[in-house]
Amino acid sequence: MFDRHPGLMDAIRDRFAHVDACPEQGPRAFFENAGGALTLKSVVETSTRYAAIPDNQGRDNPMSHALMRTIAGAKADAMTLLNASSGQVFVGESGTELLFRMISNAVLESEKGGSVIGTTLEHPASRSAARRWARIAGKDYIPVPHDDATGSVEADAYAALVRPDTRVATVIHTSPVTGMGVDVAAVSRAIRAVAPDCYIVVDGIQHAAHGHIDIDAYDVDGYAISPYKMFSRHGFGLAWISDRLTALPHDSLIDGPEGNWELGTRDTGAYATLSDVVGYLDWLGGQVGGAGDARARLEAAGAAIHDHERTLTDAMLHGTGNLKGLADMETVRIVGGVDNPRREGLVSCWVEGRDTAEIVAALGARGIRVHIRKADHYSGNILEPLGRPDCIRVSLCHYNTLSEVSRFLTAMREIVETG
Repeated sequence: MFDRHPGLMDAIRDRFAHVDACPEQGPRAFFENAGGALTLKSVVETSTRYAAIPDNQGRDNPMSHALMRTIAGAKADAMTLLNASSGQVFVGESGTELLFRMISNAVLESEKGGSVIGTTLEHPASRSAARRWARIAGKDYIPVPHDDATGSVEADAYAALVRPDTRVATVIHTSPVTGMGVDVAAVSRAIRAVAPDCYIVVDGIQHAAHGHIDIDAYDVDGYAISPYKMFSRHGFGLAWISDRLTALPHDSLIDGPEGNWELGTRDTGAYATLSDVVGYLDWLGGQVGGAGDARARLEAAGAAIHDHERTLTDAMLHGTGNLKGLADMETVRIVGGVDNPRREGLVSCWVEGRDTAEIVAALGARGIRVHIRKADHYSGNILEPLGRPDCIRVSLCHYNTLSEVSRFLTAMREIVETG
């Protein structure tokens, strides 16, 4: 945990806006990070600075040259963050929009016929795109069932259904409902063992804030992030695409730059905030002992984030001090099981015989911000097989503390055990 480094937890929290209080509600513990992480103060400052600049990119004047340097630097920072030695990064409207673009191009421009494969664990951003474009392209869509007990999907499940004519595969790195991660590299190996030329597109939106990303180790063709879930701001998404996905025919301007996937003038400030995020993680890695180049410090930060969040979720499940955890509360049920090594900074649960919305409201009244997930188009694929209309999602990040977990457990005990 970061508490092993004196003063570090305070230094981390000081870098985020509204870390312990809502501008409307007042003091609160923020456990709604899967809906959007806290924003770095530096991101707010950078966004304000670039919003005031009138100059366009690609002009021959000093400010325009500076904007182009900012974009180039941010793209290099993003490639370091993702550990991608080839391919390119670009920004778009949102992570969802970028998933649709990558998947649609892969499905439409890959060899005719065949199949598209995905999993029932996925967010509708990738499931909807894969199913829609498979139908339009006349390709079979094959759903790989996830494991209700673990809240994840294993490589063997893909291996059982992938075919030699599978043209495109979609994978989710971490579920925003169960909180469980997927071994992307293992899934990729299983797919390529049968369909070596398959285009593999990964939804990394939920995973990105919780530690390690290593594109070079995954052997995939596309990876999407929503920066507002990784300490930046709303209004744009980030995608990485491989050289071979880059080369596929795609929406672009006639006679425009070859290989360009961006449509129109992008916000330089959005790019600049990516550098703010990478700079913060670089700083954090140095604080926890990371040495060497920037990538080594980012890896150290990722490992420390993962360890800290595991400590917090373990405390949430098993208790801390004299407070018992969710697993020890008789009527509480945990999605994906209690001791699940796939868990990444998130606990979803429900209380038998109690109204979930009322519990979420009661937690809010006690200054604990959580969220209700309903069996709708976002979460029905996870909750309906469990026979649940909804659940409580408690999602945290590395700037959360054991003290906040204790506040949550105290509130839950009051609500659950006293009614």
